[in-house]
This record gives sequence, structure tokens and C-alpha cells, in this order.
Amino acid sequence: MLSINDTIAIEDWELTEQFTRSGGPGGQNVNKVSTAVELRFEAERSPNLPGAVKTRLRRLAGRRWTNDGAVLIRVDETRHQARNREIARERLAELVRAALERPKRRIPTRPTLASKRRRLEGKKARGEVKALRGKVDGEG
Repeated sequence: MLSINDTIAIEDWELTEQFTRSGGPGGQNVNKVSTAVELRFEAERSPNLPGAVKTRLRRLAGRRWTNDGAVLIRVDETRHQARNREIARERLAELVRAALERPKRRIPTRPTLASKRRRLEGKKARGEVKALRGKVDGEG
């Protein structure tokens, strides 16, 4: 069981792990030891997550969200299977914690009268500078 916070925990049946061979440096050992982990969390079917959290999780997961509603996390950072497994579980927990936080509603603000005036004065001054860039009469 993976504990997210005091109230939410992910059950073992919701998680599946698959181990594959990892690329990168490691000599001959890399070809025979499956150290990379692919953690799959069945988020859509999870009874522990409220609907709003699932929606936010889907947006936060991005490409890691599959068509059948699962979150896939692949880790092949270290040469140790156990450590990669821990990292994958930590990342999943962080992702779910981020989805638990409700975003603050943005309150639209209006510009002050003085800031509007300053903006228009700046535009006017800039226009005058550009107006002076015209062609010069050839009298002389």
C-alpha cells in the first residue's frame, strides 16, 4: 500500500510493476539484468481518488496518462531495481499529491486610472518620435 496523505492511500491491486532491461552505461551487466521499472497505476478505476482529483491528475500526468485511464511511470535512473522501484513510487505519490491541491481561483483585476493614463502618454510620446522620422524636405 502506498500512502499519499492521512486520508488517501493507493492499494496494491491498483499498482502493477513491470521490469525491463535498461539502456545506457553498465557494461555487460546491462544486457542481462532487468533494472528499469514501469509502474502502472489504474487511476480511473481507483475508488480512493475523488473525481476532481482524477481530472487534475489526468491534466498533470500529460503523456503518462494512457487511453484506458492509467498513469505510467518509467524509471531507469539507477542500476538497482529496488531503488528504481522506490523512485517510481515516490514520483507517483508526488503526482497524486500535486493533483490533490485545488488551484486558487484567479480573481480578474482592472488597471488603475493612473496606469491607463501613463500607458496612453507613453504611446503618444512614442508616436511623436516615430512621426519625426519622416522624409526631410530637400530645400537648402
